[in-house]
Amino acid sequence: MTATSVLLAPQKVAKQRKISIAKAITEATAQEMRRDPSVFVMGEDIGAFGGVFGMTTGLLAEFGAERIRDTPISETAFIGAAVGAAAVGMKPIVELMFVDFLGVCFDAIYNLAAKQSYFSGGAVICPMVLTTSVGGGYSDAGQHSQCLYATFAHMPGMKIVSPSNAYDAKGLMVSAMRDPNPVIFMCHKGLQGIGWLGTVRRTIVHVPEELYTIPIGEAAIVREGTDITLVGWASTVHLAIDAADTLKAQGISAEVIDIRSIVPLDIETILKSVKRTGRLVVIDEDYSNCGVAGEIIAQVSERGFHDLRSPPGRVAYPDMPPPFARVLEQAALPSATKIVDTVLDL
Repeated sequence: MTATSVLLAPQKVAKQRKISIAKAITEATAQEMRRDPSVFVMGEDIGAFGGVFGMTTGLLAEFGAERIRDTPISETAFIGAAVGAAAVGMKPIVELMFVDFLGVCFDAIYNLAAKQSYFSGGAVICPMVLTTSVGGGYSDAGQHSQCLYATFAHMPGMKIVSPSNAYDAKGLMVSAMRDPNPVIFMCHKGLQGIGWLGTVRRTIVHVPEELYTIPIGEAAIVREGTDITLVGWASTVHLAIDAADTLKAQGISAEVIDIRSIVPLDIETILKSVKRTGRLVVIDEDYSNCGVAGEIIAQVSERGFHDLRSPPGRVAYPDMPPPFARVLEQAALPSATKIVDTVLDL
């Protein structure tokens, strides 16, 4: 199934209420917690501090320390505890502050959360949401700047979403909280709307106050076009839109797709687009080697080879840890200029 993105569709509302991704996620969490007493939140600095990225601001005051639980700095312990809580009927939201910290709690995520339902023949499910922040661009080196989308996508048993705007963030978060499977909710730091980081203004869109859902596994067409398909998610959607604007001035019509969900992947929407345009470029802030961009290209090549008029291209992060020096990091990151150059090469 395919949806038209809020970034493209005209918003027919009497009054626009534009908020950031962080506020949209906080609102979704609060509204679902009011509706469902089994939902609770746990993680480092998510209580009185409101979360490093502002995604739990104000929740402690409303729900108290029983449901908004600050934890010690022990990711393995509190993610393992979340898996256990999910096994006995609770619906935990657990925050892994930076995705780079995956290394210290890999066992709890993959050998426990992802495999629990499979190992029990479906008798013990794991309705858990793991929120984590990804992405670089602000000179915090290899300890806090990776994306690691493909690391999670490679491991079966989990769903993975990464929104590009506040409307999608709220709808996907509600869907994640109601899903019986573990869902990894990956938020790009450059899009969340935190003042000290800055944000892409295009992410701040109208978000309805009422609860709504966006199906996990449904891509959105952000920009319609006829000459080439640009595929991205989270931050790279905005790079693709900027590139499409530049290409338009050169007489090239680019279609932009936001996959929104990495697992499951809406490959049908991409295939239909490539059938119309005949060309494909995938943009990914994760590492190029064995990345999600490469997987999308592989699936399109396997199933839509005869629709391609030229070899597909990708713009991704080079296979090296993110450097601390700003000039080096900016040179490594995907950019609209790199996308335009890749398109023109095709």
